Parts: sequence; structure tokens; C-alpha cells
Amino acid sequence: MSLMQEQYIPQNIEPEVQRLWADQQTFKATEQPGKDKFYCLSMFPYPSGRLHMGHVRNYTIGDVISRYQRLQGKNVLQPIGWDAFGLPAENAAINNKTAPAPWTYENIDYMKNQLKRLGFGYDWDRELATCTPEYYRWEQWFFTKLYEKGLVYKKTSSVNWCPHDETVLANEQVNDGCCWRCDTPVEQKEIPQWFIKITEYADELLKDIDNLDEWPEQVKTMQRNWIGRSEGVTLSFAVADQQQSFEVYTTRPDTLFGVTYVGIAAGHPLATQAAENNPALATFIDECKHNKVAEAEMATMEKKGMATGLYAVHPLTGKQVPIWIANFVLMDYGSGAVMAVPAHDQRDYEFATQYCLDIVPVIKPIDGGEPDVSEAAYTEKGVLFNSGDFDGLDFEQAFNGIADALIARNLGRRTVNFRLRDWGVSRQRYWGAPIPMLNLEDGSVVGVPEADLPVILPENVVMDGIQSPIKADPEWAKTTYNGQPALRETDTFDTFMESSWYYARYCSPEYDQGMLDVEKANYWLPVDQYIGGIEHACMHLLYARFFHKLLRDTGLVESDEPFKRLLCQGMVLADAFYHTDEKGARTWVSPLDVTMERDEKGRVKRALDKDGRELVHTGMTKMSKSKNNGIDPQVMVDKYGADTVRLFMMFASPADMTLEWSDSGVEGALRFLKRLWKLVFEHQSQGPVAALDVAGLSNEQKALRRDVHKTIAKVSDDVGRRQTFNTAIAAIMELMNKLTKVDMADTQNRALLQEALEAVTIMLHPIVPHTCFELWQALGQTDIDHARWPQADADALVEDEKLVVVQVNGKVRGKITVAADATREAVEAAGQADDNVARHLDGKTVRKVIYVPGKLLNIVAN
Repeated sequence: MSLMQEQYIPQNIEPEVQRLWADQQTFKATEQPGKDKFYCLSMFPYPSGRLHMGHVRNYTIGDVISRYQRLQGKNVLQPIGWDAFGLPAENAAINNKTAPAPWTYENIDYMKNQLKRLGFGYDWDRELATCTPEYYRWEQWFFTKLYEKGLVYKKTSSVNWCPHDETVLANEQVNDGCCWRCDTPVEQKEIPQWFIKITEYADELLKDIDNLDEWPEQVKTMQRNWIGRSEGVTLSFAVADQQQSFEVYTTRPDTLFGVTYVGIAAGHPLATQAAENNPALATFIDECKHNKVAEAEMATMEKKGMATGLYAVHPLTGKQVPIWIANFVLMDYGSGAVMAVPAHDQRDYEFATQYCLDIVPVIKPIDGGEPDVSEAAYTEKGVLFNSGDFDGLDFEQAFNGIADALIARNLGRRTVNFRLRDWGVSRQRYWGAPIPMLNLEDGSVVGVPEADLPVILPENVVMDGIQSPIKADPEWAKTTYNGQPALRETDTFDTFMESSWYYARYCSPEYDQGMLDVEKANYWLPVDQYIGGIEHACMHLLYARFFHKLLRDTGLVESDEPFKRLLCQGMVLADAFYHTDEKGARTWVSPLDVTMERDEKGRVKRALDKDGRELVHTGMTKMSKSKNNGIDPQVMVDKYGADTVRLFMMFASPADMTLEWSDSGVEGALRFLKRLWKLVFEHQSQGPVAALDVAGLSNEQKALRRDVHKTIAKVSDDVGRRQTFNTAIAAIMELMNKLTKVDMADTQNRALLQEALEAVTIMLHPIVPHTCFELWQALGQTDIDHARWPQADADALVEDEKLVVVQVNGKVRGKITVAADATREAVEAAGQADDNVARHLDGKTVRKVIYVPGKLLNIVAN
């Protein structure tokens, strides 16, 4: 056994262990055909400048799983990189009067050092940054291939436009309908943008959700809803007194006879036509351009509309209904027109009520009652009435009957529709990968030839806060194609493009002959375990699934899905405090600068800042810059050590639930590590340990050994299958309470303690690897990083004796130890023979005996 220092001082241990890992390239991954592989990946960070506790939690979970799988004897890959493009870098560059590139690279260097200090077992040779041409070159190449396949197209689409700065704004740059920079009201403007046809894969993306057995049900439900497959009818309305018609899609053809108006988008051709000689209508259409188009806002905003003066002809009755422009109808959704049935759709009802339009019920409850539409729409499916030949039909019968009638008249068709829309990948900002397309003089568009890739984004630029430098510099766009003048596309890719395939590039990050080294990609993929926040359920995770299918269909990967198992970690919360100035403005104070008094239930009773000022406590909330309640991981590592922070993160809450930051909890984690360290120190200080003589163990020693192996079985299941790391740690802590009471003077006890401490050290190693690295050596072992996870000894789990609680009339009166295979009769006899039990039975007649084998004996007597 190696000598160890008596005191647990993580600041002495952790840097040295990290240096050894680096020198020995402990976590370098290479392909080893024939050996079980395990690819563990946490969603890569945006290089914002500093790690936050959300990062630490995510990456600690991933590291625990990776290290556990390595101890299972698997060939483990755990890479890391940087999601380095995006708007925050532009904003920071503007604020700091620099360019995004140097700001990004400096942040990467700083955060990389922070990750290393936390002891994460990454293969740093695979590190990548998405802002480098070596990475986005292949993304550009892939885009041109998708264009050749017909899966990429350009069309005019609505964007947020600031007329003052003459620039497109992302949704997050729009504050209360105004530009975040200049407060100018934002307009909706139609500009050409690039799209990838994710809708071509909608059916497969939906169907394959059923194969994601190891994904959270909540995420799968969110994706199903986002894809939004529906079966309905597309039907045609003629425009009265005109030789034209338009289409609408509905999932409720059973309500067709209740149509009292048609709603169209402000951008619909009929709206444009109606406004030609109607200034008021033209003004209203212009007003609609300022609407936000997020669905959540559409649902709650005030419904506004204006009659066009045009009428639509009902396809089955021939009745004319007015056509209204409605601000809740969007051109990007469906055909830009809806058949409005106010009696049976709440949105249509609110609009009709506001503008005194007819409300005609045509669906009654199945029980035969009358629908009540006096206060709200009746939206349940039921039985038709007021519907001509279709009266009395239920929903399914009416759906088929009305669909057939429309088809027979050549006025409709059955349609499968999706809520999912094609992926718009154009961004009108600078810090992103240039879209590799060329505009030729004859008006045609072609992809940049492979020989001319990558289209490199210039990094030495000056940000003016308004226009993208590559849009502001006309020379950048100028190039040639086949000897003819051409202009490069000046839009850049949506950053979801980079994050949709980075997991695959990790398999061969240095490969320069193609997007992926196919053999290596197919060795490692799919990712066995993916970890990240649930907020990415419907964007990143869906795009990555789509991208993987594109890679498969290009012959680059063989699997259908990118991520086999998904764990969505919960948020990290912390107390938030503020004080107000004389104007009522709030100043938020970091919890690290607050002195708190708590009541007996742990609630904050009083809080003071460093100057003794009384603070308002707003409770636990997500760590954020805005409330200044983020805890700097580096401060915690400096104070407590990385292992203490890691242990607290894994113990304080289940991985998928919110975690409440607690200084006392961190201190408790440190105390536990000190206790473990002390026990190992005292044990190894006693000198060599004899071999364990299992056959010679006393009953008490057998019971302790049984506890050790029960703990091994539980922790193995908690970490490997259930991923309930907090309960695994709790089980180890419970075992430790028993181990600290072991009498070290006994040779067998010391041998048993050696076995137990080795098991505890390996089981804790994924969580507190630096500490366990040292403890493992102190226990006389070497190279814990390549050790094997302990196995529960089935023989040790067999109980020779059982402790049976004895009750008399439901009250505990004694405890007896019996042979594990003792008969009921023997247990009853032993129970009644117990002195205290016998005293409570004295003078009474036993009426009934209830026996729960090996646990409880209840004697009913009077």
C-alpha cells in the first residue's frame, strides 16, 4: 500500500491526478473492433466565456456514465467541442469593440481550462470548434449535395425586419414588437431564404419515435406534437362572381355545414387583390405585417380582421360566405386560408363574436342534447345536424361521407398534413458558416463546386452593430463560376446546422478526405448515451434526427437514429436576493455575498448583504445573469475541490429533476469525502491485510459482508440501468456508516474492510475520480481507470439468519434471530419463548398468529 497524506486536501490531489491522466492519455479513444463500444456525449457548450453550474451538472452526469462504462470493460468515447457560431458572439463583439473570432477563441481557451479542472475524462484529441473552416467545409459540401438531390430550395418567406437598421432580426432581438437596438417597430418582410425539406422525412421522423425506447416519454410526446401529423380534407372554395378558387385544409370536415366565413392571411393573393381599390384594407394589411408570428403569441393576441368584400361559394350548399382577412391566419401555415366554423372552433368563435358574424351549430353531443354556444364554441366531436343528407352521422361517418361527396364533385381530396414546416436555414447575420450557393448573371443558382470549398468566413472584421460585414463588403461576394461572374450568397447558416451533425464528426474530427470517415463513424454510431436539457426537444434533437437520416441516405452512416439513450438533466436553481434604490430599481445580489438566517425548517428568515443592508429573498430560481444568482464553478472548485462539487451535483437531486444549490449541501459532500479519506487512512496505517477467509466469518461479519454486496448490487443497478445516481450515493453513504464502526483490531474485520473499501472506492470513482485515484493506490491497487466494476457475490447475499420482529396485539415486544430456513412452528415457538413476549402473553389465550416469513410475527391474544 502506498502512503497517503493524513488530511484530505483536494487542492493537493486534483492537479497531480489530472496531469497523470494527460500524460498517460487515459481517455484517448481508438476503434477496437470486437470490443463492446460505448459512446457517451453531453450537448456541447457555447463558448460564452465561463462555465455555469448547468454546464457542470450536464458534464458531470456524462462523465459519471462514461467512467462507469469504462469500468464495465467497454471501449469508451467521450468527446467535447464548441458550438462556436451564433448571435451572442456578435453581440459581445459589438459591446467589447472586437470581432467575434478572437472573442470566441479566447473563451474556448478559458472554458477548456475550467473543464479540465473539473476532471472530466474527455478525449481532447477529438476537440472541435464549429467556427473553423475544417468543420464547416463539410457542412457546406453536404448542403450542395442536398441541393443536387432536390432537398434544398430557396423561397420567399416572412422575417422580422427593422426598417431603420435595414436588417433582419432574430425572434430574440424583437422586444415588445420593436427592434432591440433602436426601438423601431418591427415589420414582417418577405425575403428569399434557404430551406431544407425536413417535411420529406416527416413520416419517418414520426414513425421512428416508436423505436426510441430509451428516450423520456415527455420528449417523444413533444416531438410527436411538433411534427403534428393529421388526416383531413383539402377542399376548394370558388370565389363568387370570379373565375378563380382557393383551397383550405381541415381536420374537421364534419363541421363543413357550419362554415359562416372564410379567414385568409394578410399575404394571401385574394387579400392583395381586394386591397387594390380599398385604402383602408391596404392599411390593415400593412398593420398585420407588424404581427409576431410565434404560435404562442398568435394564440393569445387580440383577434383582428377586416372584410374583403369578396365572397366564397360553399362547395356543397352553394351558399355564399364572406371572406375576411384575419390576423391569426398565416401564409406559412397551410394555404393561408381557413374555413371558419365559429360554433365549433374557439378561435373562430372569438373572431365571429367580435365582428358579429353568424354562428351556426351543426354538431350536437352524442347523448342527443343541444350544443351550448352561448358563451364558447362546442368543440367536442358528436353527431351532425343542420347538415343536409349527413344529419345523424357521427364524426367518422361524416368525415368519410363529406370527403367522398367533395371528391365526387372534384372539389376536395383526402390529405395527410403535418404541423412541421421545412427548416429555414438562412440567417442574415455574420458569425455563421457562409451558405455555399452562387447567384449567376442569368438568374440561375448553383452550389459552390467542391474544389472551391470551403467558402471561408473572414474573421478579421469590424462589427458596426447593424449590418453583417460580408453583406457590407460587396467585394466579398464577387467570384466566378466556369469563368463567368457570380455572386456568393451572403446569408449564413442557422447554427442548428452545426449542432445537427457534430456528434458524427467526433468519430473522425481530423479526417480531411470527406465529411466522415465512414468506417469510424459506423464503429462509434449511434451515440449510446446523450445528455442535455429538455429545452432542445423540438429543435436540436429533431434536427439532429433529421440530419442523421440525411447522412444515412448519402451513405455516410448505417444507423437510422443518432442517439440511442437520452437523459435530460434538470435545471440548477439558487436563492435570489435584491434590494431597491430610491427609484424602485432592483439590484440583484449574488448569494455568495449574502448572510442568511434560516428558521427551523430551513427557510430564509432574514438576508443581509456585505454592507448589512436588508435584502428581499425571492426564493429558488434558475441560475441566471439577470438575477445575479449564478454560482461560479471556479470559485467552488477553488474552495472545495472538483470532487466535492461533482459529488454534490450528483447527490443533491435525481439527474432529471431540478437541483437546488445549497452551501450546506456542498459542505456536507466535503465532510463525507473527508470521512472516507480518514477511514482509508486509518485502515492502511495498520499495515498489510490478510486474505479474507470467507468460510471463517462470524455471523456478524457475514451480515456486514452481505451489506457490502447488497450495496454493490444496488449501486450497479442505480447507475447502470436506472441512472438514479443520488440513490446510489445514498446507498454507499449508508454502507459507510457501518464500515466506520468496524473494529480494526480483528484480522478478519480488516480483511473484510479491505474488500468493502475497494468496492466503495471503485463505485465512487466515476463521481469523485481524483479522490478515488489516490484511495485506490492507498489500498494497494494500481490504475483504477482501467479496473473493473465490482460484482455482487451471490453467495454473500444468501442470509443464514433472519431478524424477526415479534408483536403482541400489534405492538413490538421483542426481536428474535432465527435460521433463514426456520419453519413457521420453530419461529412461533422462539417468539413466544422470548422473555418480554412471554411476559405480555402471561394469563392470555393466543387466538391467532400472523407470520410474515423472515420479517414479522404478530401474536393476537386476550
